[in-house]
Amino acid sequence: MFITSLAFLSHGLLSLLWWQILLATLVLTHVTIVSVTVYLHRCQAHRALDLHPAASHFFRFWLWMTTGVLTGPWAAIHRKHHAKCETDEDPHSPQTRGIWAVLMGGAELYRAEAKNEETLRKFGHGTPNDWIERNLYARYPDLGISLLMVIDVALFGVIGISVWAVQMMWIPFWAGGVVNGVGHFLGYRNFGSADASTNIIPLGLLIGGEELHNNHHAYATSARLSNKWYEFDIGWMYICILAALGLAQVRKVAPKPHLVKGKMVLDDDTVQAILRNRYEVMGDYARTAERAYRQELERMGHISRHERLLLMRGVRKGFRGAYAAQSNRCQRQLTALCDRNQKLRTYVELRDDLSSIWERSNKSQEQLLSQLQEWCRRAEHSGIHALEEFSLRLRQYA
Repeated sequence: MFITSLAFLSHGLLSLLWWQILLATLVLTHVTIVSVTVYLHRCQAHRALDLHPAASHFFRFWLWMTTGVLTGPWAAIHRKHHAKCETDEDPHSPQTRGIWAVLMGGAELYRAEAKNEETLRKFGHGTPNDWIERNLYARYPDLGISLLMVIDVALFGVIGISVWAVQMMWIPFWAGGVVNGVGHFLGYRNFGSADASTNIIPLGLLIGGEELHNNHHAYATSARLSNKWYEFDIGWMYICILAALGLAQVRKVAPKPHLVKGKMVLDDDTVQAILRNRYEVMGDYARTAERAYRQELERMGHISRHERLLLMRGVRKGFRGAYAAQSNRCQRQLTALCDRNQKLRTYVELRDDLSSIWERSNKSQEQLLSQLQEWCRRAEHSGIHALEEFSLRLRQYA
């Protein structure tokens, strides 16, 4: 009897080898990641899709067991992050709190904000508040993770405690730390959104697609986070599977620019298309300006490679880092560079004028069209070939 009990504690019910336990741990944590990105993030926080009650409740139960996270507070904190992004009121911006504070302490920042009743009241609307939420999940938030530890030990033996520990750390580190921290600090940007969001890598695998964070901030209500041909969003793959099974219904995805080759006339359709794709337009403009400026620097033989890299870095930060927390510093740096280069000054002036076209929502359609026509006229008469080509591309939007 004693030997049987000892064997059970050592190997658990499944008696798996070490590599099988490792694989099982990765599968379990991946299900948790999918629950966060599909249910908490895209469905509940942003209403990008609707889930069948069976799928929705599976995700709720799984998250209660594996993280202790409640839907209402999580959605409220995330919505506040979007509403107050990169400001002092942002619950977890590395631009205001520091990268290490968010990367290593994202879970603590979440728990602190979850105690803010104003945040929960203002941003937590529309999340589940049924009997089971009130009487089980919200009332006993630690019961699920305690049961999970018992289940892990029963299945895997003593090493199940380590499996449980990994599950407890997985979401706080990857979602709370890496996405919220690195995803607003380091990476590449497809879109000129007014924040510091970045895509960490083009393959959204480890964090269910959440690595494509700049794409998400540009189109927050899109159920699909991938945008370019080289990007893969595994969360979107699962959504498509659920939709095929009748367990999900997609409500919205990011718009794709539609360009009509040879179109030269700016009309109301052009204005509407550009407004829908304004982050794409500003991202393209930044890349156009950076590429042209890099080519000009390369033609300047008297500038050393090191100085060229420093100048290029300043231009890149100025064009892509003009969000609230860094705008003053980046723009001062860009202004200093503009004093040394007339073409760069033209790029900056036209960038600001282009973004100002849609900054005010009270403009009439006629005013927007008139401003866009004037902007294209200035770009095409600037004497800068890259701006002329960019303006001609804008005319093709439809």
